[in-house]
Amino acid sequence: MTKGGNPYYSGPVSDHFDGVRFFNPGGTAPRGFGALLRWQLGGGWARWPAHHASPFLPARPDLNVDGDGLRVTMVGHATLLIQVGGLNILTDPVWSHRASPFPFAGPHRRNAPGILMDDLPPIDIVLITHNHYDHLDLATLTALNEEHAPRIVTPLGNDTIIRRSVPNAEISVVDWGDRVDAEDGITIHAEPCHHWSARRSGDRRMALWAAFVIETPAGKIYHVGDTGFHDGINYRAARAKHGSFRLANLPFGCYEPRWFMASQHQNPEEAVMGMIACGAEHVAGHHWGTFRLTNEGIEEPLRALEAALEKAGIERTRFRAMRPGEVFDAPKP
Repeated sequence: MTKGGNPYYSGPVSDHFDGVRFFNPGGTAPRGFGALLRWQLGGGWARWPAHHASPFLPARPDLNVDGDGLRVTMVGHATLLIQVGGLNILTDPVWSHRASPFPFAGPHRRNAPGILMDDLPPIDIVLITHNHYDHLDLATLTALNEEHAPRIVTPLGNDTIIRRSVPNAEISVVDWGDRVDAEDGITIHAEPCHHWSARRSGDRRMALWAAFVIETPAGKIYHVGDTGFHDGINYRAARAKHGSFRLANLPFGCYEPRWFMASQHQNPEEAVMGMIACGAEHVAGHHWGTFRLTNEGIEEPLRALEAALEKAGIERTRFRAMRPGEVFDAPKP
């Protein structure tokens, strides 16, 4: 364990690190154990089907996408394959059956991964936004490292967790505001989002969380794994720093009940507001319909998203609610 009781990271105090724990500046910390029990025991959970197959068959991606092409293929939940500038990038890859520390309990997949792992093209980069089990899956990272040996880009502290299972992984560790220069003119920037982290009860907020901006010759991509809306502060800051985006990958599920989730998980209406605030021309929507993590029904985020888009006067084709196996070629600017 490192100095100060943090098992993952030891570094200087900053505007979002107090020497032991990370925090959201001006934001809200996750609720405590009492509130968690109130939610878990309070009822209101919508019933999900045991299986909810995607209408799309598993995709078999091309080896790469060059030129001004920008393609996103949905694997499931927050796992997306981004193909741009000749590089293949995976976000928060989870191929395991459960998003859980236990193989026998915890949220399980309601649909199969939208790409079979054996059908993946060569993976160059993996982006890990934070360490919750539905975003950081060590079994998947181990398999990817054995087959592809990708460069993993992740916020402070998560490298310690990953190296315990994948000691030889190539990891670029980033704080908010840092950048990683990849090949072919692609740069990855780590940016703030409003969330938290934990792998167990005693390590809350001891590893950092982040969003990413992927700067490419084909346009800029804003990838957010999990976030509360936080009055749109981070969306506006991303646009002020990077300009508008050809594509944003935004979460819009796992948001009920609002009294418990609002500060950490945006709902569909807030996701649409985020799309507008960051200046995204198109959105690949994720974080819904695969793992039952919160109270809303499996298709409820889609209905709420459609209503929010209609209210905002935005065409549905600009904000795609991605399903496993679905392929989206972002239109040219």
